[in-house]
Amino acid sequence: MGKTNFSHVCLHIYFIFPDMGQSQPKPEPPNPIFIKSWREIKWGDNQADLEFVKNYKPEFDDQTLRILLLGPEGAGKSSFINSVQSVLKDRIYSQALADSYSAATSFTREYITYKVHKEGKSFYPFVFCDIMGLSYDEGILEDDVKLALRGHVKEGYKFKPESHLPEGDESYEQVPKPKHKAHVLVYVFSADTVECTREEFLKKTRRIRLDASSQNIAQIAILTKIDNLCPEMKEDIKNVYILRTMKETMEKFSGELGIPMNCIFPVKNYHEEINMNEDINSLILSALKHIIQRGDDYFTFLHSRYEPS
Repeated sequence: MGKTNFSHVCLHIYFIFPDMGQSQPKPEPPNPIFIKSWREIKWGDNQADLEFVKNYKPEFDDQTLRILLLGPEGAGKSSFINSVQSVLKDRIYSQALADSYSAATSFTREYITYKVHKEGKSFYPFVFCDIMGLSYDEGILEDDVKLALRGHVKEGYKFKPESHLPEGDESYEQVPKPKHKAHVLVYVFSADTVECTREEFLKKTRRIRLDASSQNIAQIAILTKIDNLCPEMKEDIKNVYILRTMKETMEKFSGELGIPMNCIFPVKNYHEEINMNEDINSLILSALKHIIQRGDDYFTFLHSRYEPS
């Protein structure tokens, strides 16, 4: 028999597996700019808000709206007071001492009340109370903030980070009058540091917020230094209400402290400018108008609560 030749056919089968180490294409990031402004503001048309502030008068002549500013060291509390006065005087004004250096310690060390001058020798029916800044270690104590809210801290008291104001001290107001108590608590935070605020710091602020709420004190938040938040804001602050970054920052702040979005106002304080700017004025006046309105609501609440039925 002849030899049989068998042909060999090799069949190669290939299995293609996806590379588990290779990342999938990332989705396109959302547009940083909204198509439409999510909060309306009349840029440069400040007359209505200015007239509201200049004509504001509490229901009773002897009332003065006391606005207490609270925030981290270097957030711009004193600069906000100066910026408000600048807008109302239509020139750069500096009464509250502000530190241009981003120091780790508070520049304001004592309890200071700032009256706001009107024409002539009269004053606006609201005052700003500046106190030592909040900190993780060296700032104002939580108990002292609560005493200030209730009107127990006398003018000029120098805060001590190591001990709170004791009852019986000469700077302790034993029986505070209604005019000494805070009517509006304004939180002042830097917009560019909201993201990295420590949890223990937030807890301290939340406890103060709860204490103020228990007294029905009106509460507003100011986010300063918005021009440091992103290049688009630095280029033009009129982008504030169309930028996704700004809204997300406000939403995070609202979620952390429980302050409603409609009580949070971004501003740019006067800092390097030597001339007035109508767009900066627009944001400051918008915030100030709502601070006054919330405070006036508090006055109305007090009178309705204690009026004889």
